[in-house]
Amino acid sequence: MDDNTSWTPSLDENKLGLTDKNHINEYEAKGIATAEIFVFGLDSDTPFSTQLLLEIHRVMFNELYDWAGKWRTNQVTVGQLTPPEPNHVLHLMYQFIDNLNYKVSHSTTSQEHIETLAFAHYEFVRIHPFNNGNGRTGRILMNLVALKFGYKPLELYHREGDSCKIYIDAMKSADKGNFGPLTTLIRKEITTF
Repeated sequence: MDDNTSWTPSLDENKLGLTDKNHINEYEAKGIATAEIFVFGLDSDTPFSTQLLLEIHRVMFNELYDWAGKWRTNQVTVGQLTPPEPNHVLHLMYQFIDNLNYKVSHSTTSQEHIETLAFAHYEFVRIHPFNNGNGRTGRILMNLVALKFGYKPLELYHREGDSCKIYIDAMKSADKGNFGPLTTLIRKEITTF
């Protein structure tokens, strides 16, 4: 696709030359699990930083893709949302990290925690800093925030049933400034250890 809508690397664009989509999915799943282990191993006082986000993305996708752990350099479209131009990504990510660290350090109530989790996930996905894997990285980032607040990791949606559609609709509502559906999803999932 010329505009990279729902961009997924073609089969010949991975470093291992894999051609079977199921095999690629297995490698990606292994990378996601490795990134989750990496995140769960971080000290609870590790601050959020652009370097940390690049490292999470690199750990997740480096085995397969050259773009792993690198900021997006092309313009993309995600559904009906057009993320910021690539030359704005780094500046926006620094702003995002500053805001996220502030919100995490100042959120004290469960409602503030939920709002911060929604901010972390949605704003990251809205900026769409990477060529691919933004949703997966955004969910890992959100779960790192959840861990800092003392909550178990959230899934937000499951592949089966209507939950994926509900999640996508919640993200579309957030695109229009209505975070209610997203915070409701988070509220339903959130549990303490």
